[in-house]
Amino acid sequence: MANSFSKEERVAFEDILEGFNDALVLSRNVSMYRTDGSMMERTNNIIWRPQPYIAQSFDGMDQTLNFQGMTQLTVPATLGYQKSVPWIMDSLELRDTLQEGRLGDAAKQKLASDINLAIMGAAANLGSVAVCITSGAGAYEDVAECDTAFNEIGVQQFDRYLALSSRDYNGMAGNLAKDTRSFGNGISDQAYRRGLVGDVAGFMTYKFDYANRIRAVTGSNTTIDTRTAAGNYYVPVATSVSATGESSNVDNRFQTVTVTATADLRAGDVFRIEGIESVHHITKSATGTRKTFRVVQVLNGTTMVITPPIISAQGGSDAEKQYQNCEVTASASATVTRLNTVAAPVNCFWQKDALEILPGRYAVPTDAGAAVMRASTDQGIELVMQKQYDVNTMKTKYRLDTLFGVVNKQPEMSGILLFGQNTAQP
Repeated sequence: MANSFSKEERVAFEDILEGFNDALVLSRNVSMYRTDGSMMERTNNIIWRPQPYIAQSFDGMDQTLNFQGMTQLTVPATLGYQKSVPWIMDSLELRDTLQEGRLGDAAKQKLASDINLAIMGAAANLGSVAVCITSGAGAYEDVAECDTAFNEIGVQQFDRYLALSSRDYNGMAGNLAKDTRSFGNGISDQAYRRGLVGDVAGFMTYKFDYANRIRAVTGSNTTIDTRTAAGNYYVPVATSVSATGESSNVDNRFQTVTVTATADLRAGDVFRIEGIESVHHITKSATGTRKTFRVVQVLNGTTMVITPPIISAQGGSDAEKQYQNCEVTASASATVTRLNTVAAPVNCFWQKDALEILPGRYAVPTDAGAAVMRASTDQGIELVMQKQYDVNTMKTKYRLDTLFGVVNKQPEMSGILLFGQNTAQP
């Protein structure tokens, strides 16, 4: 067959897949949803994924007045990442099979990095549970604050992960090496010799050589009207109806709010609002801790999109009571306090079900003149390798491709940990 793969190349591709699988650190720690190629093509590569239900309970035998509808919330997930590594080798370069293997290693390393970065970006940009520490990284209490923040709002106490920048991870390892140091102590030995942190305060920790950074906010605080009449509260809905009568799903992760000024706010900023406390999502009991929010988009001088929405039950609807996430002490001028006061790496923590990866699949023809090999990782992420020879130039084209999507289904089950800030939260 023309342009078929040699045995050496097939072995090389198997090695590439194995190394690619090993490098996918984050994809093992998020949930996975396998899509159908035909369906995704017909829906423009978008599928709506459900968020968890939250139910209410009532006392007593007679429940006549308590029957209510259940609102199912969904979020859009898109196969939005089409990553490819192409390269060319001529007939002289192909004499060195070692060089060919190095190029394959570089390709698989870059694609694995792309997937890890996409997952980290979904957590870093939308994670709404913010923990700000005034000191540098290094204490057990730092991670314990993340654990407390999750526990207070009812996030499941299993499958929790924390990704730290190299500097912050090593700072924590240094703390373990010193505070637990003793001869024969496994925790101390691994922290000192290998810089290993491991499982801390219910989170399995990981170290990354690259982390997103958050900017320092230098502007003054603004205010927001949290009274019921101002309408800065959110009512969850499953669908909306357009003026033409068409029904469509609604993404309930975001809300547009009005403040006095947005001049010094940018996407990614972290803030809290005076008089707004987080509540436990199941019991609806106030935690005594002010709720944190993220800026998703600044629309104009007075309006912005935030996550999560302010679901305070001020409207009194069943859906609000079901998904209530905060308690509001109403004020005409509640202060909006910025928390990212110092530029710093964004350390991400999440519960596994909050983040989801959607493996995609290319329908590459195998009889169009190019040799094609494909294989899937343990997580279902597919790699496609193609090769085509050009007789005019004696050069061979190679490309390694993968198609996938990443979605943060629940910003309140993911968060960020910032060190060296001027204002602590909680």
